[in-house]
Amino acid sequence: MQHQQQGILDWTKEGRVLTVEQKQFYRDNGYLVVRNCIPQHELERYTNRFQELCEGRNVPTTMSIMRDMTLKGQKLEEKTVNKVQDFGDDPVLFDYCKYLTVLDVVRDLIGDESSSIVAMHTMLINKPPDNGKLTSRHPMHQDMEYFCFPPEDHIVCAWTAMERVNRANGCLVVVPGSHKGKLLPHTYPDWEGGVNKAYHGIQNYDPSMPRLHVEMEAGDTVFFHPILIHGSGANKTAGIIFCFI
Repeated sequence: MQHQQQGILDWTKEGRVLTVEQKQFYRDNGYLVVRNCIPQHELERYTNRFQELCEGRNVPTTMSIMRDMTLKGQKLEEKTVNKVQDFGDDPVLFDYCKYLTVLDVVRDLIGDESSSIVAMHTMLINKPPDNGKLTSRHPMHQDMEYFCFPPEDHIVCAWTAMERVNRANGCLVVVPGSHKGKLLPHTYPDWEGGVNKAYHGIQNYDPSMPRLHVEMEAGDTVFFHPILIHGSGANKTAGIIFCFI
């Protein structure tokens, strides 16, 4: 991309926590997996807080708790909630955005030690077992579709697995190098089973594009460019998976 080619950062120097090779991998591919980014004790705090929210305990007025479209009208609980949106006013969940390792990686990828970092579009994604209609999947899309504040190269998305994620339970899928393109038109996909609110997908998406399934362990975090094409599959297991975005 133009800005990355001109060099917002010096891609030839090590960052605070990232090596030159890691920085250049992100520059070339549009994503980077950082292993063991968040420790288990922090993940447990976030999980416990999510369970409290499912019980309706101390829910901030600025937060939205959403169900899968196929579970409309059912009791609000861990098995029915698929997203906690805008947790910026939640003192426990927002600790994720302030976690030092996350901030260090962000600064290495889009700024420097003096950069002011602003958290936007905070979400906790919960993916219960799919009920057969495949509504737990997310169409291939670009996050810049949801943002209105360029430049893109000054934005990075962080996606943290709160437990093991793999192809079977619907891990993240990316198209490496697609961040070098542009923001494409998006719309709701015409899926037989329907699609959840705000689950936009790229119009006329070419399914032959080379995709990579990003399998991770609990605490691993993938950082990716907002123009990177990505999505996730359906959870075809009996377990529930969580992730932070």
